[in-house]
Amino acid sequence: MAATVAERVKEIVVEQLGVKKEDISNDSSFVDDLGADSLDTVELVMALEEEFGIEIQDEEAEKITTIQQAIDFIEKQKQKEKVA
Repeated sequence: MAATVAERVKEIVVEQLGVKKEDISNDSSFVDDLGADSLDTVELVMALEEEFGIEIQDEEAEKITTIQQAIDFIEKQKQKEKVA
């Protein structure tokens, strides 16, 4: 069974930021809760783009500050692809 978007996002966050899966929740802020710096957030966005085959513009990336925001953005992008 394929992992959900939420599960895959969390796996990438764990891998990119070196945090424990049990230490994150959908409300976790990459910077405030998980200790990411600006380079970490850029690398995280790149990893999400690669994993999901999407492009996240810089102005959009700046708005994605929590795990839930990343999940919501990716799900919207996937919906747009289905419609297009």
